[in-house]
Amino acid sequence: MSDGPQSRPNAVVLSDVVKSYAGNVRALNGVDLQIANGEYVAITGPSGCGKTTMLSLVGALDIPSSGTISVGGRDLRSIRDLSSYRRRDAGLVFQLHNLIPEQSVIANVGAVMFGTGLRPVQRQDRALDLLRQVGLQGLEHRLPTELSGGERQRVAIARALANSPKLLLADEPTGSLDDDAIKLVLGLFQRVHASGVTIMLVTHDPEVAAAAHRTVEMQSGRIKGVREQKKSPTEPGGSTPSGKSGEGKHTRHITSGTITKGGSVEVHP
Repeated sequence: MSDGPQSRPNAVVLSDVVKSYAGNVRALNGVDLQIANGEYVAITGPSGCGKTTMLSLVGALDIPSSGTISVGGRDLRSIRDLSSYRRRDAGLVFQLHNLIPEQSVIANVGAVMFGTGLRPVQRQDRALDLLRQVGLQGLEHRLPTELSGGERQRVAIARALANSPKLLLADEPTGSLDDDAIKLVLGLFQRVHASGVTIMLVTHDPEVAAAAHRTVEMQSGRIKGVREQKKSPTEPGGSTPSGKSGEGKHTRHITSGTITKGGSVEVHP
């Protein structure tokens, strides 16, 4: 029997995180969040609520104004080479895939492996294997402009997994895709999650969010509520890649709170 969230160490911890911009605009306002290793968490909420800002901070694309963020037990402030952290520890998937248009599919996947110590032939073999895993074998020498939107997003997922990260951060990865492509991408995420990777996914789509262990709803830079599933999406009664959920979910609305390792919410007055 696999370990539950109660017995897992935390993959991601945000402690009283604030992110402010010019004009005293607070994108995040004292967020506390804990995500256990191997969990699959969706972050939802209206535009401007802070969900993408949160993901950017965890991915070290930006730094908090105050508070701390730890990933894998390491405070991000203590990491001198954040580009190495992004390359090795946190795989990033964006809504618009951010592929290099002038480079082939296999070159896009292989590019993130530079500086890892792998020889060119090893990088190529790894890229080919990842493209096979996402169903793009035979398309490795095409340019991104020669692919469909769903195919480009699968290339982006392969690229994000190139260095075997323990954490996958996805910002609206299905936002520009049709229904068939969404199902393919969600199926890939389920397979990635089943391999032990922790996933944080930002989405506006409730069906996409339903595939996660739990959904964190954001509003005005704070955690508004948490929808929990008693069962993992890979267990009977859990969510499926199509976004249909099993039983055992409920929502609690709170002004601020912490998702603990056991899956409960510690409410902050």
